[in-house]
Amino acid sequence: MIAAAAFPLGALAAAQLVPYGRDHRNPPVVAETPWTSAEARDLAVAACYDCHSNETRWPWYSNVAPMSWLVQRDVDRGRDELNWSEGDDDFDDAAEAIADGSMPPRQYLPNHPAARLSDDEEAVLIAALEAMDERD
Repeated sequence: MIAAAAFPLGALAAAQLVPYGRDHRNPPVVAETPWTSAEARDLAVAACYDCHSNETRWPWYSNVAPMSWLVQRDVDRGRDELNWSEGDDDFDDAAEAIADGSMPPRQYLPNHPAARLSDDEEAVLIAALEAMDERD
């Protein structure tokens, strides 16, 4: 019985030795996205910036494997797709992802309640992204 419990605990302890998912230094912000309003920027920060900027807020569980691996993977993929701290201007695609419900992803929402945008908040953010796309 003790051996059955020792194996998962040992595996969890050993997982903490894997270095991936531990470097939580954010790269510098190279460019600021030209948001059309402070409200739109605040909504984007709440719903998008943890994965799509160099201003990631790393939650406590991002320091505990295997969750640290999943969080790091999501941030790496998000920044590769769109990084508003690097001058990315894929505003139309971002607006579409919010409109079709693929962003923010469902698995992100339980631990990030501020990312749960109301229909009105989504409309504000989408309108800002579309306006920035037209200026671009």
